[in-house]
Amino acid sequence: MAFAQLNPQSKKVTKSFFPEYEALENITPALQKKKGFTDYEELMVFLNALVAQHANVIKLSFIGESQKGKKIPLVHLTATNSDEKIKVWMQGGLHGNEPASSEGMLYLLHQLLNNPKYSALLNTVEIAMVPMANIDGYLEQDRYAANGLDLNRDQTKLMAQESVSLKQAFTNFNPEVGLDFHEYRPYRKDFAQFSDFGITSLYDAMFLYTGNLNVPKNLRILTDTLFVENARQTLDKNGLKHHDYISTGKFGGEIHFNQGSTNARSSATNYALTNTISTLFEIRGVGIGRTSFKRRIHTTFLLAISYLETASINSMLVKKEIKKATEQQNDIVVTSKKTIEKRTIETIDLDTNEIIELDVTIRDGLRSHADLVRKRPIAYLVDANQTEIVKKLKTLGVIIETLIEDQRIEVETYKISEYKRDSKKYEKMNRQTVKTEIETKNIQFPKGTYKINIDQRRSNIILEVLEPEAPNSFVSFGVLETEKEAYLPIYRITK
Repeated sequence: MAFAQLNPQSKKVTKSFFPEYEALENITPALQKKKGFTDYEELMVFLNALVAQHANVIKLSFIGESQKGKKIPLVHLTATNSDEKIKVWMQGGLHGNEPASSEGMLYLLHQLLNNPKYSALLNTVEIAMVPMANIDGYLEQDRYAANGLDLNRDQTKLMAQESVSLKQAFTNFNPEVGLDFHEYRPYRKDFAQFSDFGITSLYDAMFLYTGNLNVPKNLRILTDTLFVENARQTLDKNGLKHHDYISTGKFGGEIHFNQGSTNARSSATNYALTNTISTLFEIRGVGIGRTSFKRRIHTTFLLAISYLETASINSMLVKKEIKKATEQQNDIVVTSKKTIEKRTIETIDLDTNEIIELDVTIRDGLRSHADLVRKRPIAYLVDANQTEIVKKLKTLGVIIETLIEDQRIEVETYKISEYKRDSKKYEKMNRQTVKTEIETKNIQFPKGTYKINIDQRRSNIILEVLEPEAPNSFVSFGVLETEKEAYLPIYRITK
């Protein structure tokens, strides 16, 4: 388990770069004890106390259960009911070994309800918050859910019951802004290969927002230049280092840094594909126990407040840009490629205990370019026997109709021309890589066939899961199994 591992961070690194933020009040369960983190009973006592004290603005409900039977709490905050208010979704603890994400949410709740400096936000912003999304993992300080699934790789295939509950709650709330709070590992195995004696990350926080080209450009720009930029300035004012999210991976035996997100399987892009302003925050913390814990909670709190204030001030602008995004009719980018280039990043040299500049290869998802492009259809049809994928689409918030009578329709069909099935499971699924040939046919579809019109707010998530070559589609993840020469039970209406 993560909490049993030795802390790799020296006191010298902590003192030089990440001194504790002692000014933070000890008002959350974990901060009121010297060891460990908030357990489930402490979480519920804390939340119920807030409800008892502020029943006029906070409501507590449960969106489902964890695999081990723990009820997943959702906190709803609003001072007044109004359609003009902007809706913000927040969650922490999706990975169970990232404790400052949940503790930061609890600290934020206390401040919003008790500090006049922030409580006025509830007059203009409506908040739905899941402070501990992966309860079973959190109680073990383990990244994964009880069945071994990574809940932030499960947001299109929806195989874990927590994923279904979280996504359904997100859909029901229908937010304009979606935020997911995490922590990242500052001592990665790959980091030992850099400099003479290894490096560690310098950044208190990193921003993960999408470069997926099916997310309308106006929302991508608004996220970066308004929401993320305001948060960057907030961190600067508080002396905290930040960067767009980067993590390492090996490509041809060489260590590269991946930047940004394009994958619909995780929240940063998945939320954005529903035409929502979306950001996942990574705070420096995994694997270092309670080192700089108050600093990490404070960083989480500052980011949350920054986004809430930006949403409050710019609510009409956000709503206008979401409406504009919903009306866009761009072609579909089924697959894309990242820009690859040499850049310099700052990091901490573990030998000298100094900040150094490191020349690295960046694979930039924020600057991806189209690879396979298809014309955007008017609608998709799905065979009536495909109840599993239709159920997942509905959980993702997609509006689905059925044909009320038999109907002959000209459609484009997908024929599998190339096929590969991975023998090794990824997230408990045998992934499939396919290429398809598009054939135009006139087909008699029976009553009960599912019809999914593209003229709806969540149209772009539809494209990501139904276009078979897309990297996180139902076909790619093996949710919809197929084989070479097969025709898929999914059809495109283009006119």
